[in-house]
Amino acid sequence: MLVLIAVIVLIVVLLLGVPIPYAFFASTLVIVVGGGYDYTFLLPYGFSKVSSLILVAVPLFILAGQLMEKSGIGESLTNLVSMIVGRVRGGLGAVMVVSCALFGSISGSGFATLTCIGTIMLPRMEAAGYPRGISAALISSASLLGLLIPPSLNMIIYAFIGGQSVLACFLATIGPGILLVILLSGTNAWMLRDCKTLILTEKMERSVFIKTLGTRTGKAIPALIAPFIILGGIYGGFLTPTEAAAVSVIYTIPIGIFFYKGLDWKTFKDGLITAGCTAGVIMIMLLSVMMLSRLYIMENTPQMILDLMMAVTENRLILIFMLNVFLIIIGMLMDDTSAILLTTPVLLPVAIALDIHPVHFAAIMGVNLGLGCVTPPTAPFLYLGSRIANAPINEMMKPTMWLILFAWLPTLFITTAFPDLALWLPRFFGFA
Repeated sequence: MLVLIAVIVLIVVLLLGVPIPYAFFASTLVIVVGGGYDYTFLLPYGFSKVSSLILVAVPLFILAGQLMEKSGIGESLTNLVSMIVGRVRGGLGAVMVVSCALFGSISGSGFATLTCIGTIMLPRMEAAGYPRGISAALISSASLLGLLIPPSLNMIIYAFIGGQSVLACFLATIGPGILLVILLSGTNAWMLRDCKTLILTEKMERSVFIKTLGTRTGKAIPALIAPFIILGGIYGGFLTPTEAAAVSVIYTIPIGIFFYKGLDWKTFKDGLITAGCTAGVIMIMLLSVMMLSRLYIMENTPQMILDLMMAVTENRLILIFMLNVFLIIIGMLMDDTSAILLTTPVLLPVAIALDIHPVHFAAIMGVNLGLGCVTPPTAPFLYLGSRIANAPINEMMKPTMWLILFAWLPTLFITTAFPDLALWLPRFFGFA
């Protein structure tokens, strides 16, 4: 009952607009006061948990994402991809989806992907006659590939809280991420099947096409090298995730200044400020959640949740379905980072009890929380996409529902029902 009251307090204060860290602290206070706990152990415990070297990767990857967003890397990627599929009906939508995946593989941030690729691609799609609602809905969903394609900040946090290998969690989301790229692109093409306003890119002469492709490939090479340096260093055993995050910052600065010429002192300073504020918020949230999760464990919350679910049914498939629904609802109520901070310590033991591999659960959670971020009524990425695209929400609702029905839900079902989609790469590299 005490935990239920604490959860209700958390949801109510979040709906009232209270900042997320304070909402977590309020829920913690309910359990401390109601349970008669000695509060003096909480701050030292929380501090001991967040003073981990691996968490240094979080602000570094955030900074790298900010610098990449401002340097012009995103535009070089979209120019290259558009050469390959730009002439296909719905091709610019596929360009945007693939560009989000590529940019996400460098920045690890969904919001950075949305703002960078969205500001580049949305004007192009509008000029090409794409319906505004479809474009805005697509960028809102595609930008979440930054949460699945490694390096992912959320997977670092999940691995830290759940005591799992960061590398294994990175690898687990690659399969679902690629599947989602294919389904988002296919659904976009299907939605545009009867669109009369589309303007396809004019066909180039072979010599002009080869010359332009070569020019754009050369321009994109430094951006394409970045994932190989970051991920190759990690999986090759040369770099830890924290070191790889530092290398990504060091690599981005010179190519942003001297090659792409989009990074100067002003944009660099703006990136530092934004990254510092974002990282500070995440670390405060992590501190508050560490204390709250400790109290949840002391209150035996994971077992209570499992017992409650088992009281409804003992069918494992139905229990896993209920777990997915719960994660989608959580994703609808709060942003992805807050959701993964809150749910990992509580639901991971439940998933293990249901015989779900912890690394497989990382992929399930990543897809679920991404789906929650674009599922009305809250849908934080949907509303941010609406602002960036200057598109009314009512124009986005129908295409968003199609994307959820034909892309997100199939990805979630396949990821959940076929563990090998998430586990074959970690097993291949010996991490699971």
